[in-house]
Amino acid sequence: MIAGQGGDPDAELPVAEHVQVVPAGGTGWLRDLDALAVGTAAWRLGAGRARKEDPVSAGAGVLCLAKPGERVEQGQPLLELRTDEPARFERAIEALHGAIEIGAEPPVISPPVLERVT
Repeated sequence: MIAGQGGDPDAELPVAEHVQVVPAGGTGWLRDLDALAVGTAAWRLGAGRARKEDPVSAGAGVLCLAKPGERVEQGQPLLELRTDEPARFERAIEALHGAIEIGAEPPVISPPVLERVT
């Protein structure tokens, strides 16, 4: 896809200068990870813009190191926040408040295909 759009698929990708890990607050099953909150955190790290004139940092973003349905241990890294401006971490972490649910029971995961229409 990259080559088809005139890009170089072997080009090095930018890497953010600063990284902060968000650890699991407890042991159990990762029951929920709010995608909107993770997206907002990425935006606040510099991966998106509020206005078309705003710059975007190609190395900024959030790596999800665990996904809902997985068992996690307290302190285990769940998310890795990346940015070129460390002052952005505070607001990104605020966006994640309440976005991670860890519980004693595994979540019910919906199948990727709910039904087929023929």
